[in-house]
Amino acid sequence: MFSQNISPKMALLNVFLGLFLLALANIPGNVVCQNSVTDLVTPAFFDGIKNQAPATCEGKGFYTRDAFVTALNSYPEFRRTDTKREVAAFFAHVTHETTDFCYIEEKNKADPHCTSPQYPCAKGKFYYGRGPIQLTGNGNYIEAGRAIRFDGLNSPETVARDRVISFKTALWFWMTNVHSVLNQGFGETIRKINGPAECGGRNRDQVLDRVRRYTDYCKRFGVDPGPRLEC
Repeated sequence: MFSQNISPKMALLNVFLGLFLLALANIPGNVVCQNSVTDLVTPAFFDGIKNQAPATCEGKGFYTRDAFVTALNSYPEFRRTDTKREVAAFFAHVTHETTDFCYIEEKNKADPHCTSPQYPCAKGKFYYGRGPIQLTGNGNYIEAGRAIRFDGLNSPETVARDRVISFKTALWFWMTNVHSVLNQGFGETIRKINGPAECGGRNRDQVLDRVRRYTDYCKRFGVDPGPRLEC
């Protein structure tokens, strides 16, 4: 009978390999991403949000899943962390900001939001909230325009006219300002998006609406929402 002696070094390597595979098999699903973003944001999920908005909402004919998926192709890093929580957080904020994809632009259009003195403002142009994340301020429009390649300075209204660019501005803002704090809890994402107006006990109803949406989406995706939900 043929026999082969295994060296102590090889035996130790086999033990480590076995332990690694065992550990990998037991990592929770919210750490290892088992779903892509498009698996989670199904047509039923997306349209289910829009169906909650009244039929008269301008956003019902503007925001589409196809536009979101097309925009998403420019931000592959969006899906590289805790996918389920990140998608839940993103949609909690954009559905709060737009009231279930009802609004394309903010209601108050009197303020031009020329708020960043280090950036110019074009005469007669207004930089109020537009799109899924309600991009606001001349600085954000200019920087988003540079990244996405539209004229954010002279044509901020593009965000309310081109549905793909609209979603790209939301993903740009998210990846630039919010993505890095996701592991600190949902409350920190609120702080990054609207901290001065909502954190520290201010406008708590708005905070609670964001949290309600987030926990609902986490439940649908089968993931724990994690700690520190408020800011």
